[in-house]
Amino acid sequence: MTHTPLSWTGIARLGLVQMALGAIVVLTTSTLNRVMVVELALPAMLPGVLVAIHYVVQLLRPRLGYGSDVGGRRTPWIVGGMAVLAVGGIAASCATVLMASHLVLGTLLAVLAFCMIGLGVGAAGTSLLVLLAKRVVPERRAPAATIVWLMMIGGFIITATTAGHLLDPFSPARLVAVTSSVSVLAFIIAWLAIRNVEGDGRPAMADAADIDAADAPAPPFRQALAQVWADADARRFTIFVFISMLAYSAQDLILEPFAGVVFAYTPGESTRLAGLQHGGVLAGMLLVALCAGVARNSWLGSLKNWMVFGCVASGCALLSLVAAGAVGPAWPLKASVFALGVFNGAFSIAAIGSMMRLAGDGPKAREGVRMGLWGAAQAIAFGLVGMAGAGASDLARLLLGSQAAAYASVFFVEGLLFFFAAVLATRITPARTEQPRKAAAKYPGGSMVGT
Repeated sequence: MTHTPLSWTGIARLGLVQMALGAIVVLTTSTLNRVMVVELALPAMLPGVLVAIHYVVQLLRPRLGYGSDVGGRRTPWIVGGMAVLAVGGIAASCATVLMASHLVLGTLLAVLAFCMIGLGVGAAGTSLLVLLAKRVVPERRAPAATIVWLMMIGGFIITATTAGHLLDPFSPARLVAVTSSVSVLAFIIAWLAIRNVEGDGRPAMADAADIDAADAPAPPFRQALAQVWADADARRFTIFVFISMLAYSAQDLILEPFAGVVFAYTPGESTRLAGLQHGGVLAGMLLVALCAGVARNSWLGSLKNWMVFGCVASGCALLSLVAAGAVGPAWPLKASVFALGVFNGAFSIAAIGSMMRLAGDGPKAREGVRMGLWGAAQAIAFGLVGMAGAGASDLARLLLGSQAAAYASVFFVEGLLFFFAAVLATRITPARTEQPRKAAAKYPGGSMVGT
């Protein structure tokens, strides 16, 4: 059995899988975090360490991607990863409840649960991205990435809103019931959405080189990883992902406190400010997707150009926040934050589209290792920010003697990281495989027949 590249319907089905994945993750990393700190009055460091553990486990992403490369099919890894993630989500809620009466035992169970969450996210998320990279034609990559990520954000919003209503009035039994229901429902949705999308794993009209690469004996994992790391583009992109994600994620921890300290925003006002930033991210994603689809033969259609521009502009937006710290309430803070969101969204969608392209470059049957390597780089960045990001502003305040100057110094460092990431992006080779695949040749205009 052979198949053609994914239609928009097929892309949306993969978006449903990403949405289901995000639904479980948002409960375990946000809702359970709040319950541990507020309802159970436990140190905030505990949920912070647990979230960091789930990022540490994701360092296995290259090995998980290698496993799917060897098997040649991604669906079993997506379904299996979602099953592990769902069980981990249920176990995490049980562990949280158990902490109220048996702290040590509950904590040990929580460590195991968050290890399962990290493993599930790594297995399902890596293989899902590889499937997108292999089955989406080049001209649809930016719009496809936007659809999938918007559906994931939609999963965050729907889950957080619905679970929030169902959890009131709060009780331990209600927490377990809601988390278990969301986890089971998310797994069922993901399983139904992924069914028959992949086919037999071989592209239609595959040439002899593709078939020989798929049938050749797989090298050991270390050799496969060394082959990927030896590729200059893969290595630069790994460093780019790490640096840009450090800058991208660190701001989330201090933006609202910055608005409260320097601009005297109330909690409600700072929350609306964060919503304005997320609205900007959405606008930036849609902008790049539109340009990549409509003007793909011009400067505006180049994902590499958007990566570079997005990083430079994000750095400039962060420098405007440095100026905001010096000027104070007279500065147009909302405009700076919205601009930061737009440029963050633009660079992130361009980076995801470029990631999908680069995954197919180099030796055949290494897509999973490549995608896993970049996923691991992102996990390291997020883990480091989660453990040390907020502490950086505290340290700066001690050294500088001013909260405004402390926040400004962190924004300044993040801006420099974005500028460095832009330099790395300029050195990544322009698309070597952005011409439509041979499989698309018989479908003029990019109108594909999907699964």
